[in-house]
Amino acid sequence: MGNKAEIGWKRLNPQGEKVEVFARLSGGEWLFFQRSRRYENWQRIEQPPLEDWLELLDAVRRRVVRRLYQPADEKRLVARIRERFPEWQANAEHQREV
Repeated sequence: MGNKAEIGWKRLNPQGEKVEVFARLSGGEWLFFQRSRRYENWQRIEQPPLEDWLELLDAVRRRVVRRLYQPADEKRLVARIRERFPEWQANAEHQREV
């Protein structure tokens, strides 16, 4: 990790174990990866859960404020989340008008 197009965080997996996750912007698409231990290889997450998309959205919003991303990047990400998780539209917890 470490370049502008990668954003990382930690979370618990369904078994309650800590995992590292990162998302990389590649060709206009966000790709998600995870690993359980520091020296393990990163594994692609083919169907990232909504939890990961919302972590990414929070991180992108913080970076928009710092001018590392454009508001249009946030809008595209919100559209992608709504596309993948239509039920999320009714949940205003993490949403704001963009």
